[in-house]
Amino acid sequence: MAVIEVEGLTKVYEKKIRAVDGVSFAIEEGEVFGLLGPNGAGKTTLLHMLATLLEPTGGTARVNGHDIRKEPAKVRASIGIVFQDPSSDDLLTGYENLMLHAMMFGVPRAEWKGRIRKALELVELTDRANDRVRKYSGGMRRRLELARGLLHKPRVLFLDEPTLGLDPQSRERVWEYIQKLVEEEGITVIITTHYMEEADHLCDRVAIIDFGRIAVMDSPAALKQEIGERILLKGVGGAYPDLDSMAFLQRVERDGDRVELWVDDASKRLKPILEAFPSFEKVEIRPPTLNDVFLKYTGREIREGSAEGGFFERALARRARR
Repeated sequence: MAVIEVEGLTKVYEKKIRAVDGVSFAIEEGEVFGLLGPNGAGKTTLLHMLATLLEPTGGTARVNGHDIRKEPAKVRASIGIVFQDPSSDDLLTGYENLMLHAMMFGVPRAEWKGRIRKALELVELTDRANDRVRKYSGGMRRRLELARGLLHKPRVLFLDEPTLGLDPQSRERVWEYIQKLVEEEGITVIITTHYMEEADHLCDRVAIIDFGRIAVMDSPAALKQEIGERILLKGVGGAYPDLDSMAFLQRVERDGDRVELWVDDASKRLKPILEAFPSFEKVEIRPPTLNDVFLKYTGREIREGSAEGGFFERALARRARR
């Protein structure tokens, strides 16, 4: 059953900048769905429209059966969100932050202690619950944000760059918590990320967005299979062979004495390829990665650790403060 249904969703900013351009897709219950794309591709704008933080220019979406344009309050009551930038109050303790969230989202007072205890246990912050958040590490703050986003038992959780800026160990721990949430709570997760490994590890499906449109959408395994494997030859010498007869070649790239050949089954294709080249110093077979998929559909490498940053949202916020 689809928990999120997006139909022609569009966001146009001043100067006719189409940040999101007629996007349509559906996300099933219990699915972890990833949004990937270069800086400014529209990922955060799309996420913010689904969370009713931005008004669409065109199209609409239904989240948990509620229309984001007609029933924004009902949408917000049924979702949790972890923003790209920390939003917890660092003057309060972890416990106080969760209690404030419970009050804001109308959690019954009789359930506060139980829900807060369970949320803290889930992200392993029980022993630091009474410490001020300013004393937390970056990883601990992200875990607290996850706990806060779950406190009112949302059916859908939006995660905007949840591990941005964390060290590898903290990042993997956050992955564990997200997987535990899906398995134990049965929630649906939408995640934007710049980390290809993160998307590959967590997501059932990913959509690569560029210039506000979905370029491709499928499971990480299916997308990588479509790309094929790479046979990399280094130190290639002699005349460049005629490869037109090799119909199995998907793509060939040459840079000096380095040649990359993309094939559907490297182990079966290796012999005729090696026979075609008169000389080379080294050969490698490399499995496809999501970064290879990203390069195919966007034409440029993703910059790990750099975020889209919500450029348009920040510009609007600055204007509103004037």
